[in-house]
Amino acid sequence: MAFIRVETPVAAPPDRIWDVIRDVGAVHERLLPGRVVDTKIENGRRYLTFPDGNVVEELIVSLDDEARRFAYAVVAGARPPLVHHHASFEVRPDGTLVWTADVLPDSAAGEVEIRMRYGAAEMRTAIEAGQPE
Repeated sequence: MAFIRVETPVAAPPDRIWDVIRDVGAVHERLLPGRVVDTKIENGRRYLTFPDGNVVEELIVSLDDEARRFAYAVVAGARPPLVHHHASFEVRPDGTLVWTADVLPDSAAGEVEIRMRYGAAEMRTAIEAGQPE
């Protein structure tokens, strides 16, 4: 199983970063505006709609305020198609956003890592831009 880790320093207080990450129903507004056009939460699942109409279904695994950790699993709609996907976000005390994922097949890891790196950069931009003056 491939393991991917992306660490992104964010120029914002850790509590602010966590506030955005933990707002799991507002990805389209606070975390990835433009990249995600709609977010819906239903029965412990999150549905992310992308500009091309693709919908990714995620199982919300855990949301831990004390550890500042959010874990989820993509269960449908992944591109490239995945047999297994489990990921998490953690916010470190120094303001680093850590995004990890376990994926199968291993052959999908390269493309998933590229998407995670681009996504993390977009998240950093959105979080930094959304800070109160």
